[in-house]
Amino acid sequence: MNNTHRTKKICISFDFHNDSRYRYLLTALKENESSLIDFEDLTPGEINSSDVGRVKASLSQKIGDSTHLLVIVGEHANELHSDYLLIGDRNWQWWEINKAKSLGKKLIAVKINSTNLSPDPLLNSGTSWAMSFTVDKILKGINE
Repeated sequence: MNNTHRTKKICISFDFHNDSRYRYLLTALKENESSLIDFEDLTPGEINSSDVGRVKASLSQKIGDSTHLLVIVGEHANELHSDYLLIGDRNWQWWEINKAKSLGKKLIAVKINSTNLSPDPLLNSGTSWAMSFTVDKILKGINE
């Protein structure tokens, strides 16, 4: 089967406290029958745990099952998480990006605003970029 015509299995990385609405907007776009955006959403639901190991296990499974990690780059994508020492990275998004890279997953970055600073782990990693949160830019990023 030709991989270019298969539905991509995408796990979405986003700042839960600040950018959840963009994650849900992506889901709404995917569900809209007139939208050209199509992917299988493997993003975990809210992980109700403060146990870093449990969160990592859940995220690892979802990222492992995906073909792509789509990173929503919001204003707070580079902030230091209070549990960064336990996480082992600057924040959960950085950890997810590095996990996806270690598993050989393709990366897609969608900036909410073009002026938002890109997380370092996305740089020089073959990431497909959408420099604004618009359907045509997101579609281009997913299909690259």
